[in-house]
Amino acid sequence: MELSTLLITLGVLFLFGLAADQIGSVTRLPRVTMLLVLGLITGQSGLKLLPEEMNGWFDILSIVALTMVAFLLGSSLTWENLARHGRAILAISLAVASSTIVIVSIGLYLVGVAPGLALILAAIATATAPAAMTDVIRQSGVSNGFTDTLKGIVAIDDAWGLIGFSVMLVLAGHNDGWASVATGAFADLGGAVVLGLLIGIPAAYLTGRISPGEPLQAEAIGLVFLSSGLALWFEVSFLITAMTAGAVIANLARHHDRAFHEIEHLQWPFMILFFLLAGASLEIDALKAIGWVGGLYMILRIVARILGGLVGAKIASVPASQGRLYGPALLPQAGVAVGMALVAGDALPHWSDTIMALTIASTVVFELAGPPATMAAIRRDNATRQKE
Repeated sequence: MELSTLLITLGVLFLFGLAADQIGSVTRLPRVTMLLVLGLITGQSGLKLLPEEMNGWFDILSIVALTMVAFLLGSSLTWENLARHGRAILAISLAVASSTIVIVSIGLYLVGVAPGLALILAAIATATAPAAMTDVIRQSGVSNGFTDTLKGIVAIDDAWGLIGFSVMLVLAGHNDGWASVATGAFADLGGAVVLGLLIGIPAAYLTGRISPGEPLQAEAIGLVFLSSGLALWFEVSFLITAMTAGAVIANLARHHDRAFHEIEHLQWPFMILFFLLAGASLEIDALKAIGWVGGLYMILRIVARILGGLVGAKIASVPASQGRLYGPALLPQAGVAVGMALVAGDALPHWSDTIMALTIASTVVFELAGPPATMAAIRRDNATRQKE
């Protein structure tokens, strides 16, 4: 790509981000959805206006953007927040993940889907979209018990999903057996936690000390790149690494709020490019290939998350008015699901085409429709609180 083309493309994409903000403020739609739609229109499934070389940027942009999101989500797991909402975070996240696996797998099996394939698709359905949900929460401007709990759930629910996926992969007939997959899952998640601790503890001590009370942007961006780079090097989850480091810094550092504010300041330009390129990479044609089984799969996922939210809220003694909203708020789905699908496709090649088609199609739907559902849930809860 010529330098002039590169600079023009970047300029246009950043202006798209500004346009998404303005359209979102008028229509009350999440800017995430607007960016995805703009990316879809200009990408390969639309007008094909973006240079093909831009697709090569998506991997690195997604890693950097999601690492920033993971740091911010980890920062919500403070002792204070966990003491206030920890029971709800744990109960709702586990209930939503487990109900998704049970309801989706049984529903697909009853209509004739092979048991192993049903289990894999159900496990993939547990994945959410932390970047989209975090941005919707921030855009809403609402900060209360519901949003605090929601951020805590998003911070750990993909971990439950990855554990469930590892188990389902074994049950679906993974040739290497329990020991191999269990060891791999433990190494990925456990190694990520250890790496997050090794990064977070010294970072918590140093933050705010280089320039007293004023953590630097270079410090924040350095932690993001270091965490993602080391996680990729050691082949562990960069999301769990960054969440762990963020939680450690939030609990141990004296000036952690300002440090995370620096990440928030740096995050939006990366997020603009991330969501636009995510939209550009969506394959809308996948919707035509899934048939009625794909439609049922999406309906089952919606039902499972609503019921899981209700059950988890009941266990945690959360008010019923909030319990009804957690399921809809947790509908967004994105890259983690596609990652699971790729792993499953490699392990189970005879089902690879079906797994990828259903996952990509559901990702298109839940990436576009999920953020408005999250925003609606947040606004509904806030309106209820104001009436009380």
